Amino acid sequence: MKLNFIISGCIFMAALSSNYTAFSQTKKVTKTVVKTTTVHKMTVNPQEIAQGKALIASLDCMGCHNVQNKMVGPAYMDVAKKYPMTTANINTLSQKIIAGGSGNWGPVAMSPHPALTSPDAKKMVKYILSLNVKKG
Repeated sequence: MKLNFIISGCIFMAALSSNYTAFSQTKKVTKTVVKTTTVHKMTVNPQEIAQGKALIASLDCMGCHNVQNKMVGPAYMDVAKKYPMTTANINTLSQKIIAGGSGNWGPVAMSPHPALTSPDAKKMVKYILSLNVKKG
């Protein structure tokens, strides 16, 4: 009987030991997440670009901005390089022109232009972003 108890105990300990090993091992799972962004080429009406340029010239924009060189605000070329011509960027930047604000280009705030309509602000943005569009 004593021998059976010892043999049974050894079998039980061996079973526990193998289960402990199974539970104590962890599997390392690695996931690779790939984020893709599709940017569609936009067709912008040249007339809208010309209207946007004229609107900029008629407002106070050139007091703080220049096409090539940073002044109080960023150069329009720098804005065009930072933001590709997408519908999302046109919407965001046109609202920024209307509401004003600061933070993206430094601490100096851009004056709001609340009287400006959204379609006109979008034409202005299309002109600015067109400065970085490769021709031909």
